[in-house]
Amino acid sequence: MSRQIFVNLPVKDLERAKAFFGRLGFGFNPQFTNESGACMVIADGIYAMLLTEPFFQTFTKKPVADASKGTEVLVCLSCESRAEVDELVRKALAAGGKAPNAPQDHGFMYGHGFEDLDGHGWELVYMDPHAAPPQA
Repeated sequence: MSRQIFVNLPVKDLERAKAFFGRLGFGFNPQFTNESGACMVIADGIYAMLLTEPFFQTFTKKPVADASKGTEVLVCLSCESRAEVDELVRKALAAGGKAPNAPQDHGFMYGHGFEDLDGHGWELVYMDPHAAPPQA
């Protein structure tokens, strides 16, 4: 059995968060989605659990971070091309997200990112395996 990853993120408004990520092309697994949380499918074995803040709080004794004021996590997703990086950022901005940084072009690697409606950082990166520097 291969490993899976579930990134748990607190959200202020679950329906608004689902609509935002739906506009970016992500779907949700209805088997693990209810009024307290939604299982966003990123890829086979990779999921983001969007959890209402009160439900998220049941998993920790620490206070829930306000991602609009501080960075608690940066989620980095690989993309198939530079165009896909730019398209996902464009969709995020059109859906109400923010792009806090300019795109970064390192030749073999291109990246950009966005903040979702709750301020969580999403980094997007395309790496050209043929242009990567040789291993030291």
